[in-house]
Amino acid sequence: MSSLRSCLALGLAAAATAPAAAAGPPPVVVQGAMPIETEALVQRLEHVRVEKVGGWTFWRGTLGGYPVVVSKTRKGVASAAAATALAVERYRPVAILNQGTAGGHDPSLHVYDIVLGTSAVSLGAFKSPARAAGAGSNPLDWTPLALTVSEGSAGNDPRARTVARFAADEALLRAARGVAAGYKKGRVAEGVIGSSDTWNSELDLIASYRSRFGTSVEEMETASAAQIAGLMNVPFLGIRVVSNNITNGGAYDPKTAEACQEYVGEVVKAYVRALKRR
Repeated sequence: MSSLRSCLALGLAAAATAPAAAAGPPPVVVQGAMPIETEALVQRLEHVRVEKVGGWTFWRGTLGGYPVVVSKTRKGVASAAAATALAVERYRPVAILNQGTAGGHDPSLHVYDIVLGTSAVSLGAFKSPARAAGAGSNPLDWTPLALTVSEGSAGNDPRARTVARFAADEALLRAARGVAAGYKKGRVAEGVIGSSDTWNSELDLIASYRSRFGTSVEEMETASAAQIAGLMNVPFLGIRVVSNNITNGGAYDPKTAEACQEYVGEVVKAYVRALKRR
């Protein structure tokens, strides 16, 4: 938690020195953690201007004539949270889409399938049971902690003994559903995106997360970005493409990142069209 607070403090301090927001409608912010998760979207932007704040990079431009900011959040929950706070303070976005690659938890999902995150859950906060020295460790016995629930000690608050879950914005979901039929490289499903700074390769643990929390895929950014967007009252949706799936032998394919960005570009356009009809 200290690293998360440090990143947030750095991001908000940098945002305080940001230039005044550009005239016109507020932008849609599209996030990706790595270059392969942002490059294709940046190439689709027009009138691009690059802005760097600390270790974060933002590309301001337009997509279909509407303002869009592509944000490279960097990997992990702390960086994604800080990048989200920074983007909200700096650009005052109308919505945030977090997208990129993910590993499958659901055996029915295959490489290139896309998951619309009806919710995102934090897989990084747990309380372990008391065990004597030498008794070993078993994550399957750990209890989740919803750190957003309690103002005091979450470990001692029975209300916090559940997974932290962040629901998607319905208008963004409608836009994503509306263009799903146009995606031809896989199927588009709805599910739960799990996030933590852990790369899980234990099939029993993955099955436990799926059984207990309903996870479809796992990655390292969506839930933390969703948490900050919610605290700052910005509509949010996570969209993830299955880049590999250990539960059914689906091998990693980096080109899935580009496929996801193509789809997300269409989601942005659909969402903007809906905004203009309001």
